[in-house]
Amino acid sequence: MLIQTKGIPLKITNYSESSVVAQIYTEALGLQSYLINGARKPKAKIPTNMLQPLHLLELVVYNKEGGSLQRIKEAHQVPTLRSIPLDIVKSSLAMFLNEVLYKVLRHQHSDPQLFHFLENAIIWLDESSEGLANFHLVFLLKLSHYLGFRPAISNKPYFDLREGVFRSVLPGHVQVIQEPYSQILRDILQTNFNDCNKIKLNKEDRSYLLQKIIDYYRLHTENFGELNALYILEEIFS
Repeated sequence: MLIQTKGIPLKITNYSESSVVAQIYTEALGLQSYLINGARKPKAKIPTNMLQPLHLLELVVYNKEGGSLQRIKEAHQVPTLRSIPLDIVKSSLAMFLNEVLYKVLRHQHSDPQLFHFLENAIIWLDESSEGLANFHLVFLLKLSHYLGFRPAISNKPYFDLREGVFRSVLPGHVQVIQEPYSQILRDILQTNFNDCNKIKLNKEDRSYLLQKIIDYYRLHTENFGELNALYILEEIFS
């Protein structure tokens, strides 16, 4: 069966001398693995540079029910990213967010609303010229809504990472965010991409909050593990 769908490549693995397996999160089918023959050849129909982090694809795919490896009939970049592949800050953000997405979308089924959010966020990042330092913080907290564990906002002073709620009393464990950081977390939760640069953070505060948000993801995502791209991102914003 042929299906037309949008897709976001999350991981590519060398399969043979010239082929790869690409794991692509698709709008219509969720996460799928595609064998792409000849992708590493100089004149490949679907080259590996089309499968880089956060690229947006229009696909026509063969979908065989029960098959572990599917195939792609056609693939086009739509829209073609202009700045993410060339800008060191944006490409570092893309690598980091791509790694997070692979971890949280491994067992995710088709979710058009989630895909639409990802598509809009990628286009915003590609087209923006400022206000990038907090983009990944806003992105991760917005993404948590689609994954089912968005923090419940209130004015209470302690954010319980285990339960995903703000509390009046300090919980009996160390997985908590206290003031002033819980207030900053509240601000980020209520911020859109266009206003994310209005939240003023120094590098230490940004690094602390990012680590706490990653801890939150780790608590609410099975086998989340470590993030290899985190070090690169922290170097960029140091």
